Order: sequence, then C-alpha cells, then structure tokens
Amino acid sequence: MGLSRKEQVFMALLGASGVAGLTALILFLVEAASVLRPTDIKFGIVFDAGSSHTSLFLYQWPADKENGTGVVSQALACQVEGPGISSYASDPAQAGESLQGCLEEALVLIPEAQRRKTPTFLGATAGMRLLRQKNSSQARDIFAAVTQALGRSPVDFWGAELLAGQDEGAFGWITVNYGLGTLVKYSFTGEWIRPPEEMLVGALDLGGASTQITFVPGGPILDKSTQADFRLYGSDYSVYTHSYLCFGRDQMLSRLLTGLVQGQDCAFDGVYQPPVRGQFYAFSNFYYTFHFLNLTSGQPLSTANATIWEFCQRSWKLVEASYPGQDRWLRDYCASGLYILTLLRDGYGFSEETWPSIQFRKQASGVDIGWTLGYMLNLTGMIPAEEPAQWWAQSHSVWVATVVFLVLTLVAVLGAAAVQLFWVQD
Repeated sequence: MGLSRKEQVFMALLGASGVAGLTALILFLVEAASVLRPTDIKFGIVFDAGSSHTSLFLYQWPADKENGTGVVSQALACQVEGPGISSYASDPAQAGESLQGCLEEALVLIPEAQRRKTPTFLGATAGMRLLRQKNSSQARDIFAAVTQALGRSPVDFWGAELLAGQDEGAFGWITVNYGLGTLVKYSFTGEWIRPPEEMLVGALDLGGASTQITFVPGGPILDKSTQADFRLYGSDYSVYTHSYLCFGRDQMLSRLLTGLVQGQDCAFDGVYQPPVRGQFYAFSNFYYTFHFLNLTSGQPLSTANATIWEFCQRSWKLVEASYPGQDRWLRDYCASGLYILTLLRDGYGFSEETWPSIQFRKQASGVDIGWTLGYMLNLTGMIPAEEPAQWWAQSHSVWVATVVFLVLTLVAVLGAAAVQLFWVQD
C-alpha cells in the first residue's frame, strides 16, 4: 500500500530539513578559515636628556613581534621646555617637574588601561656625563629628582640613568638603519626579510657635548672596547662605535680644539678607528648646521668648504640682514661649519672621494634620528610577545548561505512537525 498524501509531504519535509541542515554544517566546517584577530598595540616612552634640551619620544608597536623584536613606529615627539636637566644642578626638583608637560601630551595618546603597562625610560647623555665628572653629588640629586617625578606618574617607569657614549652611538645606528629599512623589510611576497649587509648605513651624531661615529667596518675590529654587538629581528650585528666627550658643538664653541692629529687606524685623541666604509647619515647638529648653510643636497667637499668660508667672511651686518629672526644661533654657524669640516675630514677621515657617502638628514623615512628609537627597538626584545588570538571566520557570502540553509532547515522541521500534528488529529 502506497504512502498517503500527508505521509508524502511529511517525508519530503523531513528529507529537506536533513539536506539543508547537512549543507549548513558542511559550509560552517569546511569553508570556515582560521584568521588572526588584530593584536593589541603596546607603547613605550623614552626621554632623551641631552646637554642643551630634553625630548620625549612615544613609540608604539603590535604586541606580536617580528623575530623577537617589535616593529616600532613613532607616535609623538615633544621637546621639553627649558634647558637640559644638567642645568638644574642648583634646583634638582625642577629637572623632574620640567618633564611633566610632554609626559601629559604622551598620556593623551595612550589608552588609560595601558598606561601602567607602558615602559618609560630616561637616558641622560653627555651633559650629565660632564656634570658627573665635575660634581657627582649634584648629578645624583638630579637623577633622584627625575626618578621621583616619573615614578609617581601613571606609567611603568623603568629608571633614569646615564647612557654610555658607546650605547648612544650604537642605538643611533639602529635608528637610522631601522628607518631606512636596512635591518628588516616587508617584501612583496608578504614576508619580513633581512636586506643585504651592504645596504647598512653608518651613523654620525653631533650633540651639544659629544659626537659619535658608528659603522660596520670592512674587517675585524681590533680594539674590542669600540665594538658593540646586538641581536635584532633574528640577526646578529657587530659595529664599530666611539663617542668623543667634550667634542660636541657647544663644548667646541667654548674652547679651542687641540689634538686633531690623525694617524693610521686612528681618528683623533689617539682613538682607534678603522677606515670609514659605506654610506653614512649625519644628523643632529651635523644636519642643523649644514641645513642652514644649504649644504644638505649632496654637494662635494670642495663646495662645502667654499660655502662655509664664504659665509664666515661676510660682515656681521650682512649676516644679520640676510637671516632676520635667527639671532639665537646665527653667531655660531660659522664656527660650527668650520668645526664640522675639520671633524669629518681631519677627525673621522672623510676625503674628497668618500665625502659624497655622507647624507645630512634630520629623519630617516619620517622617523626622527637619534638614540631613542634604537633603544626602544632593543628594549622590545625584552618585552614578552603576545601570540595573536585565533578565531574561526567565514567570508560574507558563505556566511549568508549558511544562514539561509539553517533557516530552510528550521522551516522544514517546523513544517514536518505541523504535518505530523495534523496527521495525529485526523
């Protein structure tokens, strides 16, 4: 005996619900893809306490790192009002209070929930090195005042310390090469790759109280005290670096230079240095002075020399008339220009042939050049990485189809239930 009309409808609805449900299940399981949720953003603050002024830099990077090192970008650069912290020897408390304005600017950009997790560091350079040599107790008082001020701020304060000249040079080298993409680069295939070592750039820094040179030499570094080693993005680096205290621009202007005697494998002051090699970025006061003199466009050494001497031979009235509103630094540009020529040529050993390898720059790919970003890059290697959270996701079209089949399944089941109900009642 064949099935009745109601039985046929019931079986059809039951079969339809089974097919629709199975299709929805297949779409959900087979088409779903494992994707990574966006990682949290971490932040870090570094104060660069130089001899003439202090600057704050706020950096950020994704919580998941690339080969053990955060991919760091600059979020804020703020110059602290007033002189460098070494100038507050007679009133140490003011050294700490002077930092609050820039710190408040940085906190605005950091989500409140992350402020207590934001590592904050103050590094003092040559100005405080000189003060420590002259009066160590005054230097300690300033560091204590800075530590107290930053320690009560809503951040994870790691400490205030004197940055070694070698570290200042090495971290500046890291900053330049990171900005230029010569340490790690994102390829067209969607992978992070390490560019050839030949692309690495040397770093020339001229601050107020010291100057640094850092580069990868062509052979072994004979004096190991001038060698810095570090690991970034899964690769090891070894560079020559040296810092000359009291040979910064401001220190040079306050005294007559002596001892610029160059010999084989020697820069000046009897310091060992391999011959300069490769491309260099010259920043800080190297850049500011040559930018004023319009010498940052790759001019040869002879042109730089002629331009500086021509400027120095102008009358003071003509100089003032030619550069209105620049009284603060105007009197120093002649001496600074001559010093830079002497330092680079007779001190560091750049010749007419190697001079074109120097680029005078303030930034590298939009990042301010200095030691702070290099320090933060190195610092992120000590911050635990967070694995990106995974979830299951579907494309929009597959998601819509899945929902449709689930609805059809529900309709078919309800229809079968209704037929069954009417069947029983009959």
